[in-house]
Parts: sequence; C-alpha cells; structure tokens
Amino acid sequence: MNERHVIDHLDARQPEIVDWLKAFLRIPSVSADPSFAPHMHEARRFLVERLQRIGLSGVRLLDGDGEPAVYGEWNGAPGRPTLMVYGHYDVQPADPLDQWRTPAFEPTEVDGRVYGRGTSDVKGSTAIALEVIASFLAVQGRCPVNIKVFLEGEEETGSPSLRTIVERHRALLRCDAVLSADGGRASAEVPTINTGARGNAQLEVRLRTADKDLHSGRYGGSVRNALHEMARLVASLHHADGGVAVEGFHDGAAPPTERQRADTAAFPYDEAAFFSDVGGSAHGEPGYTARERITLRPALDVNGLWGGYTGGGGKTIVPCEAQAKLTTRVVAGQNPRAVIHAVLRHLQRHCPPGCTLDVVAMNDGSPASTLAPHHPLVRAAEAVLERESGRRPIHVRLGASVPVTSIFKEMLGIDTLMFGFNLPDEDVHAPNEFFRLASIRQGTRAWTLLLAELAKHPPASFQIG
Repeated sequence: MNERHVIDHLDARQPEIVDWLKAFLRIPSVSADPSFAPHMHEARRFLVERLQRIGLSGVRLLDGDGEPAVYGEWNGAPGRPTLMVYGHYDVQPADPLDQWRTPAFEPTEVDGRVYGRGTSDVKGSTAIALEVIASFLAVQGRCPVNIKVFLEGEEETGSPSLRTIVERHRALLRCDAVLSADGGRASAEVPTINTGARGNAQLEVRLRTADKDLHSGRYGGSVRNALHEMARLVASLHHADGGVAVEGFHDGAAPPTERQRADTAAFPYDEAAFFSDVGGSAHGEPGYTARERITLRPALDVNGLWGGYTGGGGKTIVPCEAQAKLTTRVVAGQNPRAVIHAVLRHLQRHCPPGCTLDVVAMNDGSPASTLAPHHPLVRAAEAVLERESGRRPIHVRLGASVPVTSIFKEMLGIDTLMFGFNLPDEDVHAPNEFFRLASIRQGTRAWTLLLAELAKHPPASFQIG
C-alpha cells in the first residue's frame, strides 16, 4: 500500500480539513454543564454524519446513561490488526469568558494558530485522526488495518459512564489496541512517545456554619464564618512546602523506576522557563524535579472555592456556606477511589466543631496507565517518529489523565498509545486555547505512516501482558 498518495491527498485537502475543524469547534459541546445538552446532541449528529460520509459502517451512538459515544467501523483488512481510534467531542467550559481575546466558540485564525475552546483539547487532533481514515478510504478504497472509531462525550468530566458503555457493548468494542487522539506531544522540537498517564478522581464538598447568612455587624466576630473555615480546611491538605498532608494519600504509589527517571531527565526541560512562562513559582513535593512531580508523582489540587457574596459592590454578611471542588492525580499502583476517600476522611476529621461537611459530588475516577516500552504500539511509533525527525524519540509520561487508557485496559485487556498532536503551551482548559495549524499537516502525515507501520504487526503480537 503506497501511503505517499494518501499523504499527498491530505496535503491538498488542508484548507477543507481546517474548515471542517472550524465547523466542529463552533459547536459548544460542554459536557460539564447540563444547559449545553442541545449542543452535545448537535455534536453527535455532526460526527455521525461525518463517519457515515467517509465510508464507515455500523455508525451509531453507544449509550451508557450519560452522554453517548459515537461509533463507526471499517473491517476490510482480514488478517490485519484491528485498531480503535479514540477521541472525544466534549470540551471544557469556556469560563471566564471576559478573558478570551477572541470568541470562545467562534474559531479565529491568528498567526498560524486557530483559537477557540476545544481546539487543542482535543478537536484538532480528533480531526487529524478522522481525516487520515477518510483519505485512506478515498484514495485506496481501504485502510491498512481494521478500524473502530470511538468518540467519547464525557472525557472532560472524568468519563463517568464509560464503564457502562464498555459493559453494554463489550463485544462490539473488542480490538487489538487503541490509538488515542488525546494526549499530545511533550515538545515541538523533540520527538516523544507517551507511555503512560496519571489517573484522577474528583470531589466536591459543602461546609455549613449556620442556617442562613448573618449580618456581619450583629454576628461578625462571634460566630464561625463558612469561608474562613473552608479556607483553613483546604489549607490543611498540604504542608507548607507543598507536599500533601493527607494520611494515606500516597498509599500504593509505585516509586519512579530508574528508566522513568532517566527518560524524564533525558527530556530537554527548562524548569525556570516552565514557571516563568505562566508567571508561577516552584512549589510541590520535595525531592523531585518539577518534571518528575507533574508526571511521576501524585498530586492534589483545589480547583474551586466559593461562597458568600461575589457580586458587585459590598454586602456585609457572615456567609453560612462555602463549597470547594478538588481533584487528585494518581500514579501507578494507586487506587483512585482509595485516594479520594482518604482526602474526604481528612476533611471530615479536620472539620471544626459546630460545622457540617457534606459531599456534593464524588467521582472515583480512573487509575494511572502504563504502556510497556517494547509494545508494538511503541515500536511502531518509534519507527515513524525516528524516520520523520531523524532522532530517536524519548519516552515520556503525561501529567494529565485520559481515563479511557486505564478503563479499556482493565475491562477489555487492550493497550492505548496516545498520539495526539497538541502541544503543552496551547492553553488547554484556559481562556485563549489554541491549536497550531502546522500541527494538522504534521499530524495527518504521522498518523498515515503509523497506520501503515502497525499493519506490519500480526494481531497476536499486541497481547503482550
């Protein structure tokens, strides 16, 4: 199979690919906010139409009592491996809207970048994967491997119904391995291969100190203030040096291996620039570099803290209620459910007398994932990236979490290679998120070569334990 013709076809279609991506980006598919449900439905319709148009069969929605996944397949390569291509169509909320320099859901090109929510995470890389499949079918009439496309709608909320989807459609989803459009490049200059990611879990709690908000002139200084108490409570989660103070938080955490620390050290990393680029400063678990802390060690963060009056002007009250959202990142060997419950026990133990603490929401999340260095997915990616760059790729781990990697391994026994083309500086989850247009051409070329390379591996070789 001559993939050169496919690459030429993709190069010629770059303007069309960008136009399709922009249409996808205009759909505000925010899974976290129920008010965006009509837009989630619109995104599914948009993707179903695309999968049907490029020639996939069995296109359907896979329901797990949440936001359904979009599925389609092509099974015309007997004897070749079957690869599931994973992406997700949901995006983070765009708030705070006033910090965007361009409209969050009107993709805007500026200096070789397209700005908009979901550009980098992960509609840009999802478009790359789908366009490569489309071009193989358009040019060759077939793909080098069998394909199953799985586009999730809840990745940005921790994939709460993914297990149910897999359980209900286990037979349909069987394959030899997964190629994920999520999980991007660690560097624009140095070729890297993602061999794992941290897992995660989420918790939201509410603290109450009284039956109602109170007049600060009548009660201030004589009763507990919910915001004061919540601030003290979340501050107790960490030591002054940034290490996590929660008993049991590190239980099961596998210490970094010699290979992992060596790979991390081999990656060119300017620690000073890492902090200065975001106007931040070093803080965290002692004994590890910043790069090790964000990829090889667990973390606990307060993502939101609110209560009382936040409108314009002043309001002299003693707030009776405060809320906090927290997330954990876990590493190999840890049970995310046990970790998030350890955090909850800490909060309950440290909740002061006269206050009540309630769980608003809890998501047990998913564990960390690891891909063996000698896996066919890794070997194929190494061959492609070394051929393209002239340099041997460095193995890296993601600090972020991609739940599908661990859930598919646990429930289906299949491994995932994360092969997205977004880059670390693209303001993912923040205002002014963007994706480099040059990454589209780079990504479509690399995905084309990777599918052709994976076709050389017999299906049985992917089951390496």
